[in-house]
Amino acid sequence: MITARTDHLIDLALEEDAGLGDVTSRAIFNAQHRSRAFIEAAQDLVLCGVAVAARVFERVDPALKVTLLARDGDRLACGNRVLQVAGPTASLLTAERTALNFLQRLSGVATQSGRFAAAIAGTGVRIVDTRKTTPGWRALEKYAVRCGGCFNHRSSLGEHVLIKENHIAAAGSLTRAVQLTRAAAPHLAKIEVEAKSLPEVKEALRAKADAILLDNMKPAQVREAVALIAGAAVVEVSGGVRFDTLRDYALPGVDVISIGALTHSAPAADLSLTLVGATDSKAGPPAARKRRRENRP
Repeated sequence: MITARTDHLIDLALEEDAGLGDVTSRAIFNAQHRSRAFIEAAQDLVLCGVAVAARVFERVDPALKVTLLARDGDRLACGNRVLQVAGPTASLLTAERTALNFLQRLSGVATQSGRFAAAIAGTGVRIVDTRKTTPGWRALEKYAVRCGGCFNHRSSLGEHVLIKENHIAAAGSLTRAVQLTRAAAPHLAKIEVEAKSLPEVKEALRAKADAILLDNMKPAQVREAVALIAGAAVVEVSGGVRFDTLRDYALPGVDVISIGALTHSAPAADLSLTLVGATDSKAGPPAARKRRRENRP
């Protein structure tokens, strides 16, 4: 997932955190002081973002050498090591927080997605994300969703048609919105319509929508809607679905359940960086080395 956008996000994060330098690390360690460190999981998790974390170290200082010990998508137990890094101590500590921020956020999304994927295993229903992502982070967070075993909904407004309640209100009716869309959209574009009630499901069917999103319906209503649709359109369920009610909605005839919580409510995963010692203990702080030179006869 290392793209020009990823590098841009890393640079923004480093500018935010270290744009004025790292006054603490630079005061204590000179350029010759070197250390080794490792990042490890402090909880059971699904790993995501290890290459991004490695890239952070590289962007701070090419002299930092990173060895990856695990891969994105790996299920790690608490205590498993993710990567090790060696090089200039000041550079390593400057990169620490930014590298961990990327790794913790993306592993948090992947771990959350892994829980949801496991909960509906064997039902044939796909769990997908939404566009409720951190601004600028969408590609990374949707990648993390895939690492966890779930799937992606559209990544932008330009990928496929999704007619929602405000489109319907502005167009005058669901049918009119579908007609206008079909006349203007590319010929291969699928048309999905949001329906909040069974009468809207029937209207979407008459308009020959390719997919129908059942919005904020109870499981009993979903059953009725699925019976009405009877395979004539892809069935998506969205809104009001929580982890503890997920199996109630993973019903026969439901193809997709979209869950905004995969991204917007994923807690950060717990990972930490531990310094394991200097690899060149002779290199002391700049001020101390200067005093030694001044005290020479």
